[in-house]
Amino acid sequence: MSQEASIHSWPGSYYINSEKFWACGILSLSRTTLRFNSEPNQENLISLRLSRIMEIKMESSSFIFSALTVLEQGNIKHWFGSLKPCRTAVYHVLEHFWRERLLSPTEPRGAEAPLSKGQELISLISGAQRRLEDTGRVLDHQGEQFDNMIQGLDKIESDLSVADKLLSELECPSWWPFGKLPWKSHQEAKSEAAAKAACTKGSAKGHKVITSIPAIVSHVGSSGIMKPGSLIVLVSSLEVRDANGQLLHCFEKEEVDDVYVHSPYEISVRQRFIGKPDICFRILSARMTEAFSVLEMQYKKKVEITRDYAAFQATLATTPGSPEGGGNIWSAGHGQDTEVPVEVPAGELTQLQLHVLQPTVTAAEAQELKQMLQQVKNLALEAETELERQDEALDELSCSADRTTMNINRHTRRMRKLL
Repeated sequence: MSQEASIHSWPGSYYINSEKFWACGILSLSRTTLRFNSEPNQENLISLRLSRIMEIKMESSSFIFSALTVLEQGNIKHWFGSLKPCRTAVYHVLEHFWRERLLSPTEPRGAEAPLSKGQELISLISGAQRRLEDTGRVLDHQGEQFDNMIQGLDKIESDLSVADKLLSELECPSWWPFGKLPWKSHQEAKSEAAAKAACTKGSAKGHKVITSIPAIVSHVGSSGIMKPGSLIVLVSSLEVRDANGQLLHCFEKEEVDDVYVHSPYEISVRQRFIGKPDICFRILSARMTEAFSVLEMQYKKKVEITRDYAAFQATLATTPGSPEGGGNIWSAGHGQDTEVPVEVPAGELTQLQLHVLQPTVTAAEAQELKQMLQQVKNLALEAETELERQDEALDELSCSADRTTMNINRHTRRMRKLL
């Protein structure tokens, strides 16, 4: 039977209590399971669902100097040691995914409480609604940029109109003194003030937060230690912060050179330099899919799918119950646990049969689905209206830019004649 695709893995050792010795192998984390396979025969020594974990701690014992312990339901403790690159990094990643899974309203808490069809539909529509809201924020910012560009072109045309009057005065009377015009200095001062005000206004708009997700971050090239933090996607930048909210690095939108996708849960953001080391952060998060729709739109030409993701996708395709190929590349991170149908002898009305006879979607769930679909429809209509408005703005920008270019060329020729 194929196993779930591994999100992250670490070499280490596992203490087998029945045999009283440490077995070397690989500790791996998937979307729902924590596994340890021994080396070199790849025997599975433990396979533990995240929903059954009660506690994850860093401890010390008489057997090993430092260890990582996982407490399972039933008060069963599992010991892991000699973890590389270090115990702290493994602890932060495991705790992050374990806590996010427990807090996630869309994930079942175990095989005993699977999601109903109605709940699955609500979860899917809720995700689509969040994606549309994120897209709406990006479209709103894009519309503001178009409006600012139109205002800038209008001001250029106004300045060209003033230049046209001045050139006409210079061209007509031959006795005109070529000194500095007093009203010209006043006009330049007003132009500088307007430019500063526009810059300040644009800076304030650029600091709008689109989405913020908890993550495990590491600075590639320095210590490389993975530690808890957060990824904040803003309108004009990406911010990487630590667990205390302190800014580790801010990637301005135009400074981002590459966004590497390693898996539906892990990305790397790189800013390249000439003559000094690049700045690169590796970001791992159980909620990475919340930021992907925005990253796809803002950094579409800079997103690159790595070989690690291709291997992850290939493993996912062979896993029973995993999403099938095709569709959005981020959909692999949102698969739901599937149930295997069980055959029941005819004539016996069991609890399972009673559950099957119940409606697939309850009246309350149907009403909630209706309201959510109406909200999604309204968001889609608003996005369509905004796109149509931006198409008209682009046509206006194109005509205005052509007209401004012609006026600038005409004024340049007139100025050359005066020399």
